[in-house]
Amino acid sequence: MKLKILIPLLLFFCATNLTLAQKFEPPNGKCLVFIGQDLAATGGLADYQNGYTDHFDTPAGITIYTNLSPGNQSYSHSNKGLDGLKTKANWGAGDSWANLYVEDSTYQNSAIAIGLSFVNNEKKIARGKLDYLIKELAEWIKSLDRPVFLRIGYEFDGWSWNHYRRKHYLKTWKRIHSIFATMQVDNVAFVWQSKGTGSDQKTLEKWYPGDDLVDWCGYSYFGQPDQEMLVFARKHSKPVFIAEATPVRQIDDLYFDSDLKKAKLEKTIWKEWFVPFFKVIAENSDVIKGFSYINSDWTAQPMWITNATFNKVDSRLQVSDYISEQWKAEMKNPRYLNAADGLWDRLSKE
Repeated sequence: MKLKILIPLLLFFCATNLTLAQKFEPPNGKCLVFIGQDLAATGGLADYQNGYTDHFDTPAGITIYTNLSPGNQSYSHSNKGLDGLKTKANWGAGDSWANLYVEDSTYQNSAIAIGLSFVNNEKKIARGKLDYLIKELAEWIKSLDRPVFLRIGYEFDGWSWNHYRRKHYLKTWKRIHSIFATMQVDNVAFVWQSKGTGSDQKTLEKWYPGDDLVDWCGYSYFGQPDQEMLVFARKHSKPVFIAEATPVRQIDDLYFDSDLKKAKLEKTIWKEWFVPFFKVIAENSDVIKGFSYINSDWTAQPMWITNATFNKVDSRLQVSDYISEQWKAEMKNPRYLNAADGLWDRLSKE
């Protein structure tokens, strides 16, 4: 009799264990709202006003960027490593300065998503030559009283702009994860992010660091993202973070004007991009547990002037009354989680 009872209990435990919540995963059916990806885009700060937070609810998280790429040049900015955390940086896509958010009461209940680049340096990192930067980053994150989503080597499959080598990329991921574990950084979730198009299941498996090293899967949602990462995440029982999203309207390699300032386009852009975007989130609520909307005027940022994907995009929601109304209506859905007292207590700590 005891054996008959024990076996079903063991089977139940095993089945349940396969779907345990991942680090900082919200309850079923909920989705964290992040906004990025520069100070002017998010707003809500003394020197950066008329951004998202000046017109809408303070988001559950904000997105910033930094790097493990000392010596790389970007426009007039020379990277020293970990730029944009403790000091202001600008790589041609708006000002970035994480400490401004940390020190401002407006964002006291907002998590932080960090896009961590190491272009041209993955071999050095894999060999331990930049451990000092990893440890500094770990110490900074550990000092924060909030969840941090670390997107290590984001858009790893952006072959033409990141050109990571798989062997060194995977060793870099493992090294960063190991150092964070040794330093007992408990307020970080590790996010593995694809560019969102063109990588089939075989490619994703080859580049995957492993279930024990990844907390969330992620992908970018611009023009026509595929469903490959959603399929992959379900196979590996991981939540999905749409880590970068902005309204790009495209048919194959042809891009159309997506400037929200233009009243004649606002209804079309909402119908052709925003409606499908929110439909994807709703229809995949079992895995999509967070998204980060990029609320920027891409047309005014030097980095994107010659980039066909983004040089026709002004994604600032607040510049369109119609888009703002539609966004506010969508955000009233209880699915979406914004900044609030006690929000972090609702997220999984595993």
